[in-house]
Amino acid sequence: GQDGTTSGKDAKKILPAYVATNVVKPDVPAKNGSAIGFTGKLDLSTLKTSVPKQLGKGGKVTVMAPFWGSPPKQSNAYYTAMNDLIGVDVVWQNQDGNTYDQKLGAVLASSDVPDVVVVPGWNMGGKIPSAIISKFADLGPYLSGDKVKEYPNLAAIPTDAWRRSIFGGKLRGLPMPAPSAPSMVPLYRQDIFEKEGYEVPKSCDEFMALAKEITNAKAKRWACLDMKWTAFQAFGVLSGSEKPLGWNLVDGKLVYRIETEEFLEALEWSRKLFAAGVVHPDSKMGKNAPDPGPKFAAGEFLIYPNNISQWWSRTAEQATQNPDFKIWGMDVWGHDGGDPILWADQPAGIFAFISKKASESVIRDVLAVANVTAAPYGTKEYMMTNYGVEGTHYTVKDGVPVKSDKGNNEVLNAYVMVASPAATIAHPDFPEVAKGQVEWQQRMGAFAKKSSFWGMQITEPARYTNLSNDFEQLEDDIVRGRKKISDMQQAVSDWKSKGGDKLRDWYQKLLDENGSAAS
Repeated sequence: GQDGTTSGKDAKKILPAYVATNVVKPDVPAKNGSAIGFTGKLDLSTLKTSVPKQLGKGGKVTVMAPFWGSPPKQSNAYYTAMNDLIGVDVVWQNQDGNTYDQKLGAVLASSDVPDVVVVPGWNMGGKIPSAIISKFADLGPYLSGDKVKEYPNLAAIPTDAWRRSIFGGKLRGLPMPAPSAPSMVPLYRQDIFEKEGYEVPKSCDEFMALAKEITNAKAKRWACLDMKWTAFQAFGVLSGSEKPLGWNLVDGKLVYRIETEEFLEALEWSRKLFAAGVVHPDSKMGKNAPDPGPKFAAGEFLIYPNNISQWWSRTAEQATQNPDFKIWGMDVWGHDGGDPILWADQPAGIFAFISKKASESVIRDVLAVANVTAAPYGTKEYMMTNYGVEGTHYTVKDGVPVKSDKGNNEVLNAYVMVASPAATIAHPDFPEVAKGQVEWQQRMGAFAKKSSFWGMQITEPARYTNLSNDFEQLEDDIVRGRKKISDMQQAVSDWKSKGGDKLRDWYQKLLDENGSAAS
């Protein structure tokens, strides 16, 4: 069948060989599933070359990818310079990232599929996984085993990221590696904490007490935004964003995250924060709440959970007009004050696929693109991919690359989507933030376990794909007091009878055949 997974001996046969890159040495090596970190200044004269000879053969390649913002014209200076460097004429079909899943569904259902299609993990619902298997090429003949050595930057991508790129028994994806250490951070205003003498909490009770102390609605100050994501971490709830990670073997029985006591306890604690009035009113809107940046900067709330990338982006956007502003990441606590039980993130979450109809020369040209975009930090190819052309898109002042307006408009979220180097954090403008981010990942990574299906790319049978779709909305309704915990218990019971128990049996069979990734 088309569903299931490929692991163990079968995966070994098709995975690319791993050859670590020694082009550049990180300042902070990876540990406990963290990214590697760079904390030094940038010296353009010492940049290394990781692609000594151009591998592109001058062909034309169309790439469809999600884009957030307004895409630049095809003939812009960045695209031209990248294509000249690679030796391939890449033509971008950028689509609005916010409505990408609809566009993806339509394109994959048609007979006219671009040469390369980027698919983020969060867009892999419904029929998309089976379309990936039927529409995209097997890259094994080009990359399995030692064949990958023709593309040294692809050979340096960690094996775990490649294992996630196996769909329907074949190596189909070019991955964007990610740290397996947790990525969801309770971010807070360290400057205000220091000024007011607030202590970072170490349990859920301490958090509640602190939240009440901070909150003064008359003065327009609340403690936090919706803390549901942090609650899931504090109570040790299985990761929910990637379906197979929501399953785990507990005392010999497969359990889905929504069936656990911890899940209900996390929702209940999050609900109590809303009920206590310590959550900023914007959070009542749920998913459609406005961007938290401006009100966080204004001090209207002091804590919110979000992706670790916001640690740097918030720092950067406030640096000039708000010099006292300091955002930092809290260590996640166990709900009762003990060590937390965290769950490892997937080692890759965004993939580029090559059309089954592509000729060998097109496939080789795409791999030439990927070999440049996967160049490590500290190389000329990385600088070109991530910053563009020196003088046109950025200048370097005191070892810090500063993008011009042209750089900000043209050099964003395109080429990096084709393939990326091992997870890397580098902010020459704020090296202390890069260090803080990597060290946070390392501390939290020490508490992170791998659930039974970690790192496997699993295609669920189509009949189950929409089974869990309504849970996120229900979680949010309960946390906001619009629904009760008993509504969730009822929904879980319905889920079991509508197919949840059968899906469990399906996963159990997978486990019996493939073994567990858990550790």
